[in-house]
Amino acid sequence: MKILVSGLCGFMGKEVAALASEGYRGAQLAAGVDPLADGSQAVPCAKNFAQASTDVDCIVDFSHHSCTEDLLAFAVANKLPLVLATTGQTEEEKAAIVQAAKEIPLFFAANYSLGVALLIELAVQTAKAMPEAEIEIIEQHHDRKIDAPSGTALAIAEAIGQVRNAPVVSGRNGHGKRTAQEIGIHSVRMGNIVGIHEVMVGTKNQTITLKHEAHSRALFAEGALAAAAFLCGTPAGLYDMKSMIGE
Repeated sequence: MKILVSGLCGFMGKEVAALASEGYRGAQLAAGVDPLADGSQAVPCAKNFAQASTDVDCIVDFSHHSCTEDLLAFAVANKLPLVLATTGQTEEEKAAIVQAAKEIPLFFAANYSLGVALLIELAVQTAKAMPEAEIEIIEQHHDRKIDAPSGTALAIAEAIGQVRNAPVVSGRNGHGKRTAQEIGIHSVRMGNIVGIHEVMVGTKNQTITLKHEAHSRALFAEGALAAAAFLCGTPAGLYDMKSMIGE
């Protein structure tokens, strides 16, 4: 499985490259795309998609959401499966992702950790079993993360929203009580925290706390390459971690 890494020169791009060099899930690093490419990369790395290699089996993207339009156009034009591991997309970019998935197999998840996928499933089950409970989500990341709340926290809230009609409140200040059904999300940005997501589900008599903590960003590279292996040979469509867990 030959992989093209979009964002190869970035931190996560390098993590994917290192794991692919070990043959994880049958991956082989074949090419890259990054505007910071300087010729020192171990594989051919173009500065843009117009110059990128098409002799690959799948694209793994860890770049920036502003690259979404060019990335989708390249993947669709060359009928290449795409693992989109970048967050922070605008509503227009999300719509373009859905449209592209009609033509290529496209894996799009807010978080590529299997543990987080299980956390979401458990949070949904808990919210469903305790419809009267109040729910708060606390997410913590390093001080370089630019989007808040995190895509994972929003994904947790969205999943819970499928079993209860709950407005999402990001942060809380001022005066006034919380509504019974709202889901609160709170963001912490500090130091080198890789990623911590905590879901608190509580009534006046008991509280269940579900927590996932990432110890290394390499876990996201593992998930992305697992997703690439999952996509190869699948028909066009939009896939996520739940799709892969079900296999």
